[in-house]
Amino acid sequence: MGAGPIAVTHPSRVPPSRSVTPDMADIPSLETDRLRLRAHRLDDFDAYAAMWREPSVIRFIGGAPLSREAAWVRFLRQSGLWRHLGFGFLALEDKATGALVGEAGFHDLHRDLVPSIEGTMEAGWALAGAFQGRGLAEEAMRAMLLWGRDHGVGQRLTCIIHPDHAASLRVAAKLGFAEAARSTYHGAPVVILERPRV
Repeated sequence: MGAGPIAVTHPSRVPPSRSVTPDMADIPSLETDRLRLRAHRLDDFDAYAAMWREPSVIRFIGGAPLSREAAWVRFLRQSGLWRHLGFGFLALEDKATGALVGEAGFHDLHRDLVPSIEGTMEAGWALAGAFQGRGLAEEAMRAMLLWGRDHGVGQRLTCIIHPDHAASLRVAAKLGFAEAARSTYHGAPVVILERPRV
Protein backbone atom coordinates (compact mmCIF):
# COMPACT_ATOMS: atom_id res chain seq x y z
CA MET A 1 0.00 0.00 0.00
CA GLY A 2 3.03 2.25 -0.35
CA ALA A 3 3.33 4.95 -2.91
CA GLY A 4 4.39 4.06 -6.41
CA PRO A 5 7.92 4.58 -7.65
CA ILE A 6 9.32 8.08 -7.35
CA ALA A 7 10.85 9.51 -10.50
CA VAL A 8 14.21 11.09 -9.84
CA THR A 9 15.91 13.14 -12.51
CA HIS A 10 19.65 13.35 -12.11
CA PRO A 11 20.91 16.91 -12.85
CA SER A 12 23.11 15.61 -15.67
CA ARG A 13 20.04 14.08 -17.29
CA VAL A 14 17.82 17.17 -17.18
CA PRO A 15 16.40 17.77 -20.66
CA PRO A 16 18.10 20.71 -22.40
CA SER A 17 14.91 22.77 -22.29
CA ARG A 18 14.98 22.84 -18.46
CA SER A 19 17.50 24.60 -16.28
CA VAL A 20 18.72 23.38 -12.90
CA THR A 21 19.87 26.90 -12.01
CA PRO A 22 17.28 29.29 -10.52
CA ASP A 23 16.30 32.17 -12.75
CA MET A 24 18.58 34.62 -10.90
CA ALA A 25 18.49 38.33 -11.55
CA ASP A 26 21.85 39.60 -12.67
CA ILE A 27 23.83 40.68 -9.62
CA PRO A 28 25.93 43.71 -10.56
CA SER A 29 29.59 44.28 -9.84
CA LEU A 30 30.43 47.91 -9.09
CA GLU A 31 33.70 49.64 -8.34
CA THR A 32 34.64 52.77 -6.45
CA ASP A 33 38.08 54.21 -5.78
CA ARG A 34 38.67 51.83 -2.88
CA LEU A 35 35.99 49.15 -3.09
CA ARG A 36 34.71 46.37 -5.28
CA LEU A 37 30.98 45.78 -4.71
CA ARG A 38 30.07 42.25 -5.78
CA ALA A 39 27.91 39.24 -5.03
CA HIS A 40 28.57 37.44 -1.77
CA ARG A 41 30.73 34.33 -2.24
CA LEU A 42 30.88 31.21 -0.08
CA ASP A 43 34.49 31.93 0.78
CA ASP A 44 33.34 35.24 2.35
CA PHE A 45 31.38 33.50 5.05
CA ASP A 46 33.96 33.12 7.82
CA ALA A 47 34.83 36.84 7.64
CA TYR A 48 31.12 37.67 7.35
CA ALA A 49 30.21 35.65 10.46
CA ALA A 50 33.10 37.23 12.39
CA MET A 51 31.92 40.72 11.39
CA TRP A 52 28.43 40.06 12.75
CA ARG A 53 29.91 39.16 16.15
CA GLU A 54 31.78 42.45 16.51
CA PRO A 55 30.35 44.80 19.17
CA SER A 56 30.96 47.85 16.96
CA VAL A 57 28.89 46.28 14.16
CA ILE A 58 25.91 44.98 16.12
CA ARG A 59 25.66 47.71 18.78
CA PHE A 60 22.94 49.55 16.84
CA ILE A 61 21.87 46.66 14.57
CA GLY A 62 20.03 44.22 16.77
CA GLY A 63 22.29 44.73 19.76
CA ALA A 64 23.42 41.11 20.10
CA PRO A 65 26.14 39.17 18.28
CA LEU A 66 24.86 36.76 15.64
CA SER A 67 25.52 33.08 16.12
CA ARG A 68 27.23 31.35 13.23
CA GLU A 69 23.84 29.86 12.31
CA ALA A 70 22.09 33.26 12.35
CA ALA A 71 24.92 34.79 10.31
CA TRP A 72 24.50 31.99 7.77
CA VAL A 73 20.77 32.75 7.42
CA ARG A 74 21.56 36.44 6.91
CA PHE A 75 24.29 35.53 4.41
CA LEU A 76 21.92 33.34 2.38
CA ARG A 77 19.26 36.05 2.49
CA GLN A 78 21.43 38.22 0.26
CA SER A 79 21.11 35.84 -2.71
CA GLY A 80 17.38 35.48 -2.12
CA LEU A 81 16.86 39.23 -2.30
CA TRP A 82 18.41 39.41 -5.77
CA ARG A 83 16.48 36.32 -6.89
CA HIS A 84 13.06 37.54 -5.84
CA LEU A 85 13.28 41.34 -5.81
CA GLY A 86 15.93 42.18 -8.42
CA PHE A 87 17.91 44.19 -5.87
CA GLY A 88 19.80 43.39 -2.71
CA PHE A 89 23.02 43.80 -0.80
CA LEU A 90 26.50 43.47 -2.23
CA ALA A 91 29.65 42.38 -0.45
CA LEU A 92 32.25 45.13 -0.06
CA GLU A 93 35.77 44.03 -0.94
CA ASP A 94 38.83 46.17 -0.32
CA LYS A 95 40.45 46.56 -3.74
CA ALA A 96 43.94 46.83 -2.28
CA THR A 97 43.86 43.66 -0.15
CA GLY A 98 40.86 41.61 -1.30
CA ALA A 99 39.51 41.62 2.29
CA LEU A 100 35.77 41.54 2.94
CA VAL A 101 35.08 44.84 4.68
CA GLY A 102 31.29 44.77 4.91
CA GLU A 103 28.11 44.88 2.87
CA ALA A 104 25.74 47.52 1.54
CA GLY A 105 22.69 47.78 -0.65
CA PHE A 106 18.91 47.62 -0.57
CA HIS A 107 16.36 45.20 0.79
CA ASP A 108 12.67 44.90 1.61
CA LEU A 109 12.36 42.79 4.75
CA HIS A 110 8.60 43.21 5.27
CA ARG A 111 9.39 44.67 8.67
CA ASP A 112 6.66 44.83 11.30
CA LEU A 113 7.06 48.59 11.55
CA VAL A 114 4.66 51.53 11.83
CA PRO A 115 4.60 53.47 9.62
CA SER A 116 5.27 50.68 7.14
CA ILE A 117 8.21 50.86 4.74
CA GLU A 118 7.22 47.63 3.00
CA GLY A 119 7.41 47.94 -0.77
CA THR A 120 10.29 50.42 -0.65
CA MET A 121 13.96 49.82 -1.33
CA GLU A 122 15.39 50.07 2.17
CA ALA A 123 19.04 51.11 2.12
CA GLY A 124 21.50 49.64 4.57
CA TRP A 125 25.20 49.26 5.23
CA ALA A 126 27.51 47.58 7.72
CA LEU A 127 31.30 47.65 7.96
CA ALA A 128 33.69 45.53 9.98
CA GLY A 129 35.15 47.48 12.89
CA ALA A 130 38.63 47.80 11.37
CA PHE A 131 37.15 49.62 8.36
CA GLN A 132 34.76 52.01 10.11
CA GLY A 133 35.38 55.76 10.16
CA ARG A 134 37.03 55.90 6.73
CA GLY A 135 34.08 57.04 4.62
CA LEU A 136 33.65 53.60 3.06
CA ALA A 137 29.92 53.32 3.85
CA GLU A 138 29.22 56.57 2.05
CA GLU A 139 31.46 55.54 -0.86
CA ALA A 140 29.71 52.19 -1.22
CA MET A 141 26.21 53.63 -0.93
CA ARG A 142 26.90 56.36 -3.49
CA ALA A 143 27.69 53.57 -5.97
CA MET A 144 24.53 51.70 -4.95
CA LEU A 145 22.40 54.84 -5.28
CA LEU A 146 23.76 55.44 -8.76
CA TRP A 147 22.88 51.84 -9.67
CA GLY A 148 19.46 52.22 -8.00
CA ARG A 149 18.55 55.20 -10.16
CA ASP A 150 18.00 52.86 -13.10
CA HIS A 151 17.06 49.66 -11.25
CA GLY A 152 14.65 48.57 -8.57
CA VAL A 153 11.17 49.70 -7.66
CA GLY A 154 9.19 52.58 -6.23
CA GLN A 155 9.69 56.31 -6.09
CA ARG A 156 11.41 56.51 -2.72
CA LEU A 157 14.21 54.88 -0.81
CA THR A 158 14.07 54.40 2.93
CA CYS A 159 16.37 53.43 5.76
CA ILE A 160 16.00 52.89 9.49
CA ILE A 161 18.69 53.88 11.96
CA HIS A 162 18.88 53.83 15.76
CA PRO A 163 18.68 57.47 16.96
CA ASP A 164 21.97 57.10 18.90
CA HIS A 165 23.89 55.85 15.85
CA ALA A 166 25.37 59.23 15.00
CA ALA A 167 27.83 57.91 12.39
CA SER A 168 25.12 56.22 10.31
CA LEU A 169 22.81 59.21 10.64
CA ARG A 170 25.63 61.39 9.25
CA VAL A 171 26.12 58.99 6.33
CA ALA A 172 22.38 58.98 5.62
CA ALA A 173 22.27 62.80 5.65
CA LYS A 174 25.21 63.00 3.21
CA LEU A 175 23.35 60.60 0.93
CA GLY A 176 20.25 62.82 0.90
CA PHE A 177 18.06 60.93 3.37
CA ALA A 178 15.83 63.02 5.63
CA GLU A 179 13.88 62.02 8.72
CA ALA A 180 10.31 61.01 7.92
CA ALA A 181 9.16 59.47 11.21
CA ARG A 182 10.20 57.94 14.54
CA SER A 183 9.13 54.48 15.57
CA THR A 184 10.07 51.37 17.52
CA TYR A 185 11.39 48.17 15.97
CA HIS A 186 11.95 45.01 18.02
CA GLY A 187 11.71 47.10 21.17
CA ALA A 188 14.34 49.63 20.11
CA PRO A 189 13.78 53.20 18.90
CA VAL A 190 14.44 53.90 15.22
CA VAL A 191 14.50 56.90 12.94
CA ILE A 192 12.82 56.25 9.59
CA LEU A 193 14.47 58.24 6.82
CA GLU A 194 13.63 58.57 3.15
CA ARG A 195 14.74 60.18 -0.10
CA PRO A 196 13.58 60.04 -3.72
CA ARG A 197 14.95 57.06 -5.66
CA VAL A 198 16.00 59.28 -8.57
